[in-house]
Amino acid sequence: MPMQYRPAAEGREVKPSGIPSPGNNAYLSDVFTSNAPEDKKISCGFFRLEKGEALTYNYTYDEMKIFLEVEGEYTLTDETGFKVNVSQGDVFYFPKGSTITFETTGYGLAFFTGSRPNGAS
Repeated sequence: MPMQYRPAAEGREVKPSGIPSPGNNAYLSDVFTSNAPEDKKISCGFFRLEKGEALTYNYTYDEMKIFLEVEGEYTLTDETGFKVNVSQGDVFYFPKGSTITFETTGYGLAFFTGSRPNGAS
């Protein structure tokens, strides 16, 4: 099977689609999804959170993120109260079952990979 490619204009530099969030300030867009059986699919893309209300997300799949851009104060807090101030280049693993709260006074852009089908949440 041939390699697939998307130029930067179709990924990081374009604001991803909106996802349901309290402040309508969270965006997520899948770029690629593997051609594997349904229970083994992985998807990747970009996640952006802008200044506004916090987003609390319950992960129904394993996911990893690397933060490419961070402006202002950006924090992640898990269900145990563990809190991290996010910096550009930080990498996170959210196991299935995690509940993570994303908050920022500016914005953050992350690349993600999750063990889920395209468009699933």
